[in-house]
Amino acid sequence: MVSYVKEEMVGITELGKSLGGYLDKVKSKEFDKIAIIRRNKPEAVILSIEEYEMLQKAYDALEQKEIEYILNNMSKEDKEVSHSKVIEINI
Repeated sequence: MVSYVKEEMVGITELGKSLGGYLDKVKSKEFDKIAIIRRNKPEAVILSIEEYEMLQKAYDALEQKEIEYILNNMSKEDKEVSHSKVIEINI
């Protein structure tokens, strides 16, 4: 679980009043992230666009590796069945 220091957490009401200031803090790297708190629970996180894009690329690469692993470990019969299902779905 990710931990947050007090300064990295903001209530949704406060965020509504000062969104620009919080965005500036993330953009300037004063904070890596801002956790948005609602009903005393973290609900969402604000990240810089650079951080988000880096995480998305890492996620996409991991997903691609998982697909490659599954395909490499399928039997020839499984691959033929999967291929015929894909063709069937696309028709």
